[in-house]
Amino acid sequence: MASCRALHFVFKVGNRPRAASFYRDLLGMRILRHEEFEEGCKATCNGPYDGKWSKTMVGYGPEDEHFVAELTYNYGVGEYRLGNDFLGMTVVSSQAVSNARKLEWPLKEVAKGVFETEAPGGYKFYLEDKEQPKKDPVLKVSLAVSNLQKSINYWSSLLGMKVYERDEEKQKALLGYADNQCKLELRGIGEMVDHGTASGRIAFSCSKEELPDIEALMKKENQKILTPLVSLDTPGKATVQVVILADPDGHEICFVGDQAFRELSQVDPSGNKLLDDAMAADKSEEWFAKHKLQKASA
Repeated sequence: MASCRALHFVFKVGNRPRAASFYRDLLGMRILRHEEFEEGCKATCNGPYDGKWSKTMVGYGPEDEHFVAELTYNYGVGEYRLGNDFLGMTVVSSQAVSNARKLEWPLKEVAKGVFETEAPGGYKFYLEDKEQPKKDPVLKVSLAVSNLQKSINYWSSLLGMKVYERDEEKQKALLGYADNQCKLELRGIGEMVDHGTASGRIAFSCSKEELPDIEALMKKENQKILTPLVSLDTPGKATVQVVILADPDGHEICFVGDQAFRELSQVDPSGNKLLDDAMAADKSEEWFAKHKLQKASA
């Protein structure tokens, strides 16, 4: 699986305007594309919901070369319960630290030059106070695991990731597909992993021809397949093939055909406007306030 490429992490957002502000104004990311859907995704990209939803891709540059965030918003769902599964995304950007201070967004220094902050919804981000590199500033995504050795075996032996670092004492390991890509950090927490209802998903691409092989290997090894190989359509854009897996702790993993995904993920110059227009047209907050009701909690 040498052709694999780290793509994005999926976050469910309950308050789209606040989330957009965090990623744009604090982290300094760009809106790369925005899409609206009238019904739920066949591969549950938006979670187990059948209604109207949107997908917003945000990052520091084109998805061909950067690890980005996918923000999924389900109309009518105002909040999600966090579990202990997602432990943070680490970004190198002194500008983001400066932005947080200007916005008076809570920051906590957890190591010399490293600051912890939270996106709306409670997702943790770690900001390294260094000049933002010209390459991808997103260093790693950290996920909790109940058994570090078992997880390393899954991600390295079955999914072909290289183990870059391993620390038995601190119960953590750093894995990835290439030196110049965002890494996956696994941290043993010594207890069961709880995904709550905010459960995210990490995505990778590979050659389209490898997708059936990945599915066949998981079947052979009696590993969990959440969504067998399926084609996903985005109106007016490329159709992609994906297979969705779950690791031993239930972390969702999406593998998508690389060539079609590169076509699908081209930066849309109108993405920013599409998001702003969608937020302006979304009167759900006003409706719930008028009827003295609260949006559903997932």
